[in-house]
Amino acid sequence: MTSYHSQPDALADVQLDAYYMDGLDEDQRLPHRHFVPWDTINVSPATLPEYDEKIKTFFEEHIHTDEEIRFVLEGSGYFDVRDLEDRWIRIHVKTGDMLVLPEGIYHRFTLDTSNHIKALRLFIGDPVWTPLNRPQETHPSREKYTSSFPIAV
Repeated sequence: MTSYHSQPDALADVQLDAYYMDGLDEDQRLPHRHFVPWDTINVSPATLPEYDEKIKTFFEEHIHTDEEIRFVLEGSGYFDVRDLEDRWIRIHVKTGDMLVLPEGIYHRFTLDTSNHIKALRLFIGDPVWTPLNRPQETHPSREKYTSSFPIAV
């Protein structure tokens, strides 16, 4: 059985940034970074080629060698991330939300009952699309992430 928890401090504990963009002050909640390049992804059975295979890939637990930065333009879904005790934290993202997953954090994504999400994908440097499925404990990106905590993880 998969267990989830969503205590507010849990996101900070895993060094994850989450934002809701209300349009009142666009720079107020955006991380101060230079995003180059960027694109959009539209995930639904009607819009994503090879939808069934892609949605399975998104749900495999993995890391990336760069931050994963998403701004939700339409729809909604779930990002699951691991806390310091290897439990899942479920984050429900919806229109107006921005999520920054640190390089090397174990995570996965799935749609909710809306079965649709359109998101802006923001990158720092060249985009790297390759998910590195768990286990990746000795990968430099995972080691960089885990070494950023004051306690052993």
